[in-house]
Amino acid sequence: MADVVRKPEDEWRQTLTPEQYEVLRKKGTERAFTGQYWDNHERGVYRCAGCGAELFRSEEKYDSGSGWPSFTAPVSPESVKTATDGSPGMVRTEALCARCEGHLGHVFDDGPRPTNQRYCINSASLKFEKE
Repeated sequence: MADVVRKPEDEWRQTLTPEQYEVLRKKGTERAFTGQYWDNHERGVYRCAGCGAELFRSEEKYDSGSGWPSFTAPVSPESVKTATDGSPGMVRTEALCARCEGHLGHVFDDGPRPTNQRYCINSASLKFEKE
């Protein structure tokens, strides 16, 4: 993993769209079935919209029925880090870009084999690079 990317908040605001900023920097969530990539079936790589780090590959993407892009695993264990999300009324595992610490979404233990993981990711936190 490359060096950690840190920027002042005003610089993040200038480089991200309002939706990307809300998701990546303010831990927002886009509405289900509205994101650009929830139904994308093209082959390629999903990168962080904030810093460009490679996060997921299309081979690990699957249709979870949730309305968000879902993956069984990140491109490498070092590309996505997790943290406990103690939002009011729930405790979840938050997925973060390891390089810029941008909020990606959440990880659940209800995915398919072999990992049984569902990385439920906001489209706004991703940029797709077609193969």
